[in-house]
Amino acid sequence: MSAGPPKIRIRGLVKSFGEKKVLDGIDLDIMQGTSLVVIGGSGSGKSVLVKCILNLLTPDAGTIEIDGENVLALPPRARRAVYAKVGMLFQNGALFDSLPVWENVAFGLLARHRVTRGEARLRAGEILAQVGLGPEVSRLFPAELSGGMQKRVALARAIAARPEMLFFDEPTTGLDPILGAVIDGLIVDCVKRLGSTALAITHDMSSAQHIGDEAAMLFEGRIVWRGPATSLLASGNPVVDQFTHGRREGPIKMELCGGM
Repeated sequence: MSAGPPKIRIRGLVKSFGEKKVLDGIDLDIMQGTSLVVIGGSGSGKSVLVKCILNLLTPDAGTIEIDGENVLALPPRARRAVYAKVGMLFQNGALFDSLPVWENVAFGLLARHRVTRGEARLRAGEILAQVGLGPEVSRLFPAELSGGMQKRVALARAIAARPEMLFFDEPTTGLDPILGAVIDGLIVDCVKRLGSTALAITHDMSSAQHIGDEAAMLFEGRIVWRGPATSLLASGNPVVDQFTHGRREGPIKMELCGGM
């Protein structure tokens, strides 16, 4: 783990929707240049946690510090400057159907007026090569790509601006095990190449062990375990063990519909 203060520091994070408290006092540190994977069941609050960190949802209480600054207290312009350092790989890719691949990849660069269109197209080709896609893909549209290729393009877009922080939302969802392993490997390579700090949420235990330096389990609104990602299948924590091994019996109680 890196020395020095955490890149991302979360304290006492609370978020409710009506009477449902989804996050109940989350404390979490992510050190510079490390990758943390957060696991948890459906509805456990993983996506809500990420959306709070990314300023897509406003928490009810708590602090979120990035580089030592509480982003929740920053004025809008300063907050935008912080989030310009972030790259995001969405669960379903979230590519723009009406734009060719190269423009999808360079979208953030063009939106912030960092490059000309000609420069953006060249940059997109370089980034696509880093995720194993040839120049012929640049002119295609998302609908012409396979699911695995769409994930690669989405990853290329996430890293195009060389972000200091990368967020991954279920990066291998919908992929077969081989393609999932390929995407995991690309994520690891990209994070290491950029020296980025990364946070991923996933249900895929193979993916979690591959891309994470550390892992944390979210249960009933709190982090109930944290440790090396390689220890996920032998954590010694009953909640983590039930989840990672897919056991029906244990502290995690699932509500079944239809009286079954």
